Amino acid sequence: MDIHEYQAKELLSGYGVKIAEGGLAYSPEDAVQRARELGGHVWAVKAQIHSGARGKAGGVRLCKNHDEVEAAAEDLLGKRLVTHQTGPAGKFCGRLYIEAGTDIAKEMYFCFLVDRSAERIVMVGSAQGGMDIEELAATQPEAISKIYIEPAVGLLEYQAREMAFALGLDAETLSHAVKTIKGCYRALRELDANMLEINPLVLTSSSELLALDAKMGFDENALFRQHRISELRDKTQEDPRETAAADRGLSYVGLDGDIGCMINGAGLAMATMDMIKLAGGEPANFLDVGGGASAERTEKAFRLVLADKNVKAMLVNIFAGINRCDWIAEGVVQAVRKIDMQMPLIVRLSGTNVEAGRRILKDSGLPIITAETLAEAAEKAVAARNQVVAQ
Repeated sequence: MDIHEYQAKELLSGYGVKIAEGGLAYSPEDAVQRARELGGHVWAVKAQIHSGARGKAGGVRLCKNHDEVEAAAEDLLGKRLVTHQTGPAGKFCGRLYIEAGTDIAKEMYFCFLVDRSAERIVMVGSAQGGMDIEELAATQPEAISKIYIEPAVGLLEYQAREMAFALGLDAETLSHAVKTIKGCYRALRELDANMLEINPLVLTSSSELLALDAKMGFDENALFRQHRISELRDKTQEDPRETAAADRGLSYVGLDGDIGCMINGAGLAMATMDMIKLAGGEPANFLDVGGGASAERTEKAFRLVLADKNVKAMLVNIFAGINRCDWIAEGVVQAVRKIDMQMPLIVRLSGTNVEAGRRILKDSGLPIITAETLAEAAEKAVAARNQVVAQ
């Protein structure tokens, strides 16, 4: 789960990380009022969306008077901001963060990540901040420092100092840098975050360290014990299909294709999507209905897949181990009749009571296309989709 910049900054400030003054705005009038309250002569008007690279996409505007603040707010609010991280659909901007201008002497990059391959937390930093870290990693890998932290031990004092020096900070700001780094680590651990990024982390002309931007991502499996974090969720920034699935206890990931998928088991789902692509099609989604696919759960999954207007055909691929094929078949028949499904439906069943399941599908009188193998199912799904598109 991701949160907005202003939310991440509020959390980090509670762990001793300094931030610039700012306020939230939902309208151009709010934006001007926030600028008046902050005072000064320079303000940053920042679109609050769940994406990086906002500056490159015009989502961060530096303004030198209240008229410019109002104009920037009018231009950003209610629009979909497209960055290289959002994809062509972009993200809706419904709120702005108005931040006081900062006298920047130096920009740096700083991040904590959970490295699953190393089974440790990695601290990443660079004395060159304010730019795309992927681009920097590709062109100047030597400019990026990585320090691995053993979770059972935690962040050690010398590691924080080592990173402070890697960021190019001098002895004068060392204690402040160590405090900031340790505060970020505590936030990561205590809030069950799996990513914390500050880009840029800036040194001001008065030798203060400020988090000028902040991103945090959280482990959704730990939200049951992080009620404060769970309440920060902004569903307007998420794929509505994925949000609807999560609310119904289904594992769903929206894709750009037009062949809908309903499958039990994540591994089988990935194999099915590969087979669809191999047959010349494109899957519209990843959907794992799990092992207990009851008739009610099957109907919910059908409705979720069919809510995507791009879907031209649907493939159901079930391997019944704990479950039974006849139960699944009954659920499919019930769902198709209740929904009055019009598009082609391809069903492949395998496992416990497979013959009984296939017989239920055949005797239903519904125009369900059946298949015995995964390859056959994928080929029939692509053929059915092509026929629909050709009409």
